[in-house]
Amino acid sequence: MGRRARDRRRQLQQQRQERGGDGGGGGGDQAGWAGGYPEIVKENELFERYYRELGIVPDGEWGDFMAALREPLPATLRITGYRSHAREILHCLKEKYFKELEDLEVDGQKVEMPQSLSWYPEELAWHTNLSRKILRKSPQLEKFHQFLVSETECGNISRQEAVSMIPPLLLNVNPHHKILDMCAAPGSKTAQLIEMLHADMNDPFPKGFVIANDVDNKRCYLLVHQAKRLNSPCIMVVNHDASSIPNLHIDVDGRKEVLFYDRILCDVPCSGDGTMRKNIDVWKKWTTQNSLQLHGLQLRIATRGVEQLAEGGRMVYSTCSLNPIENEAVIASLLEKSQGALELADVSSELPGLKRMPGITKWKVMLKDGQWLEEWKDVPSNRQTQIRPTMFPVKDEEKLKSMNLERCLRILPHHQNTGGFFVAVLIKKSPMPWNKRQPKVHQKLPQRTGDAEVTAANSDNGSECITEEPTLDENEESKKKQELQNSDTEQSKKEGVCGPPPSKKMKLFGFKEDPFVFLPEDDPLFLPIQKFYALDPSFPKMNLLTRTQEGKKRQLYMVSKELRNVLLNNSEKMKVINTGIKVWSRNSDGEQFGCAFRLAQEGIYTLYPFIHERIINVCIEDVKILLTQENPFLSKFSSETQKKVKDMAMGSIVLKYDPDPAKPDDLQCPILLCGWQGKTSLRAFVPRNERLHYLRMMGVEVFKAKRKDEESESKTKEEVQHRLAQTEEGMDVEDKEHDLVTKMEAEIGEESSHSPVENSAMEVENKIEDLDQSGKNANSHVIQESKDTDRSNVTD
Repeated sequence: MGRRARDRRRQLQQQRQERGGDGGGGGGDQAGWAGGYPEIVKENELFERYYRELGIVPDGEWGDFMAALREPLPATLRITGYRSHAREILHCLKEKYFKELEDLEVDGQKVEMPQSLSWYPEELAWHTNLSRKILRKSPQLEKFHQFLVSETECGNISRQEAVSMIPPLLLNVNPHHKILDMCAAPGSKTAQLIEMLHADMNDPFPKGFVIANDVDNKRCYLLVHQAKRLNSPCIMVVNHDASSIPNLHIDVDGRKEVLFYDRILCDVPCSGDGTMRKNIDVWKKWTTQNSLQLHGLQLRIATRGVEQLAEGGRMVYSTCSLNPIENEAVIASLLEKSQGALELADVSSELPGLKRMPGITKWKVMLKDGQWLEEWKDVPSNRQTQIRPTMFPVKDEEKLKSMNLERCLRILPHHQNTGGFFVAVLIKKSPMPWNKRQPKVHQKLPQRTGDAEVTAANSDNGSECITEEPTLDENEESKKKQELQNSDTEQSKKEGVCGPPPSKKMKLFGFKEDPFVFLPEDDPLFLPIQKFYALDPSFPKMNLLTRTQEGKKRQLYMVSKELRNVLLNNSEKMKVINTGIKVWSRNSDGEQFGCAFRLAQEGIYTLYPFIHERIINVCIEDVKILLTQENPFLSKFSSETQKKVKDMAMGSIVLKYDPDPAKPDDLQCPILLCGWQGKTSLRAFVPRNERLHYLRMMGVEVFKAKRKDEESESKTKEEVQHRLAQTEEGMDVEDKEHDLVTKMEAEIGEESSHSPVENSAMEVENKIEDLDQSGKNANSHVIQESKDTDRSNVTD
């Protein structure tokens, strides 16, 4: 965002505040927040009648249940658990920000202290009754609000509803697991799964991975935004209909096999009546028709999920609905047609402290007009296309008992001040009955036979049977494809090119994605990088990829070996939105020093174990200088740092801070920063929010600094020139140049620090030399510096 856009936004905010304050008294503030919309009445007679009759709420608790639904949902936050400094963030929260809330009053009411979720491990999840309105409105809470916003942008904190944290925890993920998230957007649960993969921070490339899918192309980009905060090489975002997501293949010892997942998260689309506390539109829009329309889709998605689950694997089915038509009915139908291949896991001993209700075994179906139906035979013939047999409970008592539906979990809002939620954990014991043997893709195509290998399972239940075995038509098509694609597809795979799927293969909507091109083993681009950073021989260079086949490669990304396998073998059948983590960015001025690519902060924790040179160990005071000043001179650093830098060539470097156990008051987690060593200066290439994060962890007050930055943005060019004239009179050339660079970057705004430019470090060094030769052109130098920095901000 440029300066003009920020000015316009600031003016709009001021206009809104003025309009909000014109109402007089308390009404003006109310108008400012409500925006003139009428308040929604939190009543729905049909809703109450339906759930009273089903008896999902224990006797004597109905009043508490309805009262909780009418109360706003408390805000919850989760500290990302796989980062090595998660404990430091927790310590900062408890010892600084939460303590400042003690005995604090807002509008005459005492602020309630945040509380940890008793069932979430290691106190890494908290909830508070502070609404967004209060957080934004109260000056006393402004620091806390800025902390939440900034840490969320860094990926260190996720603001996520408490009940939505449950499904990933019940998956019991290990770092070697292959995971599919079927309906992943917006991505908060996906982020939890990524964290669990990286439980061991000493392993930059876990053997497992997460494939996060969503049917909505636009929501996929929201998913990418969430996942990128965690900087993992083990995540791939794809865009498919979850009910027909294709089988993927991987290469195992030279032969292709179907990819089965160890863990699957199946958080299906639902009516969302468990979200009434935050989505108040549900109160007036709720009808039973929503559940009846979604039941079939939910069953198809869940069926497709268990088909792709490995034997012994675990799938978690979840909804934010309380309705048994979307919950127990789907699970019961899935268990019935699995014929013993699936079973519900008993998770009553997991997540101690979580209050839950068991699943129910008896329910009825209500039509939109309020008519009750107890059995399939009661459904009128003209409604049998809308009402399906799978919506009704199983009548066979013995079969019903063997399903153990009571092992399902239903979370009620009034028990622990949360939203409503449903979770079921399924374990796959054997292949599904319509596919008795696990499918394999053979090197030789199967011969045509007269018998189809697909058998219908419960054809009278109205659900779709999705087979894993290739059909005859597919076999014929594959023969033709092999003849046509032997020369093209195989060659592209050899070259490591994974393009978007062909348009004739399937209907895909949304933006056209650039191809994923893996670097060839003999690519000359890599040799200078390997030499400059003294990369370890074990570095997996085959996992490097770019997003362009022609022209200069500007960015280099990296994926794990397992995701590379998936990409190379499935490019023709899946639409990949995003994968990989950026590890190097092209720096045009770096070529003269032997390497055209500088390190990227996003991938430094992944790269660091393989780098043996260009590393400078710094003390905590040096880190503070690097994070608070844009381009500090070497003379400002400790003598130890100056000695290390003295004999090192100019270019991209790694700045490492190791905690000192003898100084417990200092930051006790390691820090890695990407930087640039110039001729007379040293700077860090770190995004703005990440800078603020590290400074907070070191006890530096960043709220005042932020205010000063905002004030400096409003200063005009005339003021800058006035400061320039003053500096020309009383400063030597070197100090003058350093001050100008720092102040001009402050004028340009937060983009300058958020996206540290590739060329700016070299440009600064060159301009220092110019100033050493002559101090007469300082004014024109400032103008040129501003243009150069603006231009490089755009290109990075």
